[in-house]
Amino acid sequence: MPARHLACLPLLILSVLLSVAVTGIAYAAYPDAAPRGRLPPQVQPLHYTLELEIDPRHERFGGRVSIRLRLDEAVSHLWLHGDGVQIARAEIIQGRSRRDAQWRDVLPSGVARVDIDGGPVGPGVVTLTLEYDALFDRNLAGLFAVQEQGEFYALAKSESIQARKYLPGFDEPGFKAPFDISLTIPEGYAAISNGPEVRREPAGDGMQRVTFATTRPLSTYLLSLAVGPFDVVERPAIPPNDVRKTPLPLRGIARKGRGDALAYVLDITPRFVEIFEQSLRQPYPYAKLDIVAAPQWPSGATELAAAISYREQRILIDGTPPPAVRRALISVHAHEIAHMWFGNVVTPPWWDDLWLKEGFATWATPFVLTQWEPQAGHDMTARARTVDAMAKDSLASVRRVREPIALNEDIRNAYTSIPYSKGAALIAMADAYFGAEAFRPALGRYVARYADGTADSADFFEAIGEASGEPALTESFQSFVEQPGVPEVSAALQCAPDAPPRVRLAQRRYLPVGSPAEEAAAVQRWVIPVCVAFAGPETGDRGRACILLRDASSELALNAPAGHCPAWLHPNADGAGYYRYSLSAKGWQALLAALAEIEATEALTVIDSAMAAFEAGTLPASTLLHVVEAAAAAEHRLVVTAPMARLRRYAATVLDETAGQTLLRWAGEHYRPRLAALAWARTEEDQLLRTALARFLALDARDPALRRQLARDAADFVGLGGDPDASALDADRYDTALTVGVQELGAPFIERMLMRRDELDDPRFEAAAVKVLGRSQSPTLRADAQARVLAGEFGTRENWALVNALFEGPSTRAQAWDWYRAHFTQLMAVIPAQYRRRSPQPAADFCSAERARQLSMLFAEKGAEVPGHRRPLRQAMEQIGLCAALAQSQGARLAGALRYVEDSAR
Repeated sequence: MPARHLACLPLLILSVLLSVAVTGIAYAAYPDAAPRGRLPPQVQPLHYTLELEIDPRHERFGGRVSIRLRLDEAVSHLWLHGDGVQIARAEIIQGRSRRDAQWRDVLPSGVARVDIDGGPVGPGVVTLTLEYDALFDRNLAGLFAVQEQGEFYALAKSESIQARKYLPGFDEPGFKAPFDISLTIPEGYAAISNGPEVRREPAGDGMQRVTFATTRPLSTYLLSLAVGPFDVVERPAIPPNDVRKTPLPLRGIARKGRGDALAYVLDITPRFVEIFEQSLRQPYPYAKLDIVAAPQWPSGATELAAAISYREQRILIDGTPPPAVRRALISVHAHEIAHMWFGNVVTPPWWDDLWLKEGFATWATPFVLTQWEPQAGHDMTARARTVDAMAKDSLASVRRVREPIALNEDIRNAYTSIPYSKGAALIAMADAYFGAEAFRPALGRYVARYADGTADSADFFEAIGEASGEPALTESFQSFVEQPGVPEVSAALQCAPDAPPRVRLAQRRYLPVGSPAEEAAAVQRWVIPVCVAFAGPETGDRGRACILLRDASSELALNAPAGHCPAWLHPNADGAGYYRYSLSAKGWQALLAALAEIEATEALTVIDSAMAAFEAGTLPASTLLHVVEAAAAAEHRLVVTAPMARLRRYAATVLDETAGQTLLRWAGEHYRPRLAALAWARTEEDQLLRTALARFLALDARDPALRRQLARDAADFVGLGGDPDASALDADRYDTALTVGVQELGAPFIERMLMRRDELDDPRFEAAAVKVLGRSQSPTLRADAQARVLAGEFGTRENWALVNALFEGPSTRAQAWDWYRAHFTQLMAVIPAQYRRRSPQPAADFCSAERARQLSMLFAEKGAEVPGHRRPLRQAMEQIGLCAALAQSQGARLAGALRYVEDSAR
């Protein structure tokens, strides 16, 4: 090192030491280049004061935000977020010094730079004030305005990085700060935000200024703003209890004239809050709870702090809800309330730890619902979600639960079933293996430790390990969270006449035929809590044994007498483990024969693991058909319906058209007696099963008699040929019956259905009536539906649902693909902004190298229009390749097994 540099070294060391002494952390120098991911940590927001004028009848809104900042070092510029906001004036205040500043948009992801006139400011506390305005978004992102039934409403959809569209600031989950918010709005309009309204005062020209109480520290993605002629339904405050010492104000908010439809969701809310509080021993964290039914909303619901916002068709109920509608409502409501603790009061610092909010909220949903309705089978619904997650987790291109995210453009790709359902499954596995008495109180202590702050995976692992006293819990969690894929546990029963039975266990990553992950999978190992169930020595007796499987293989002794060889072995007791399993041919045969004896949660994993084995090339096609037969005869609804999605996919891709129709017709013969037996279904479970069976038989097996009846019901409901009969359909049957109506009755039905859509104020019917247009078999009617999308006749979310429906039918998918490619840029403008990254997905059900080539070429040309598309593209390309490999490996075998079965039946 040159002498002149050595002379400066003591000063450099002193500077670093002083920085550490002041901040406790030594950072890299504040960057001059724009950060494409996380903002530099040297600038921290401490408090926001936000003043906006919002009139949803206008095109623009505007106002001012003042942000108190802590600067850990002197800076001459600031990096922050703003997307589409027009800055009229920027000012920095430090003590008595006021400096003008210059705003500059830098990156398309919404990263901006503020240059400070007159040189650096800080370290210390400064205030940045920005005066600005912006257009209301017309695509359900940021602060958007919509018109519904002749009235105008404005709402803010902030998650995940959309707050920057209406609030220039620090739009990352780790930057939590209190907010003081005031809104100037038209007189007579309601205004909702995260804090309680504390006063209203005249603002002139027919406007009012509404001021809200200061919030607890919030991440920007949790901000709520809603303005419009809403119905506001006041409910009695939720009373105090031994955990929460003050009453909790409760309100419902719906668009004008729809407040009465909030009764059901408001009725159940106090009990849900109580269950969470008592289970976690932590009070609801905010000063009030608003339930907002948004006239339009891009997702099902969003956990905006103290103002949970839902797409209105998820929670508005007129009269008694049909079973599927009710189940969907209570599920989404429990999930969003769970977020008040998991994600809101304790927040992940960055999106790579999304699972710490979404996984826990997903796990907490059946946990709460089971306490509320112990006999309703919500644990089965959770297991079914685990099965769905394992299907996605079987891809080589899948994300890890905790996936590093370097770019803003990749943030929305974290929102998959992996952090949600896989995250929840890992939590449930830990809860089951280590015991609720240790695990659940530890969760409450974790929430208390990090309340109003942030916690990442390392913080969680440390806190939960300390609180539970189970170090192996941390080890197991980490092995699943930090690597992708589904473990497959092979289980071989070993019996000897002079010794208790044993099970030889081995683990590897599950891979379907054709997977490109073979090399990476060879070195993967998990710490797997494995529990097996087995038939005991007495009739009806049942045994259980558990092991923490750390190594590639191990042996597990069963608690059974010497010489006893169990009639069956189930390698995933209670279905609680996040893994698939493989068995010998004899083992599968014995387990399928015992399907009626084992728990329903276990039966669900039998169907999944067996069909996954078929897709891995290790289960014969004849056994696959036995799996379908066993499922169709099972008792529980979700076991009965478990094979349906895969059968639909095999028929459309693995088999040719004739064999595919044979498969669905053959499956329909097994399902038809179940539907006939449910003609007078009384219980909710039976009604749900009847709806699912009718859908499969009508749309997949194409049962003629059932389709005739559904077409009549659909015609009666919309009033084709007479007056509309509202009793002809309930909301659970909209999708199936309207699809049959479109396919069987054609243009006259479609015209009347769309007229009825305008006449009814029924958001569920409105959504279904648009989606089913994409399922027409007529080229003329499909072209008409496509033209309606491009013309902007429907809402953006409805457009996306219709586009996906166009790709569902194997016989019409090619035409839909040609249209999609030809109009790609136009289509991206009429779907929700947060869904554009998913634009490769409609092609994922193709099954040929030529379609994969076309998909690759499309995004080579158009990919710049849809930031964040790269991982969905990789996954779609992989799915096409896997489909082709499965068709080559198993297509002929499955077709042959079907011929054998049909010939044997003659």
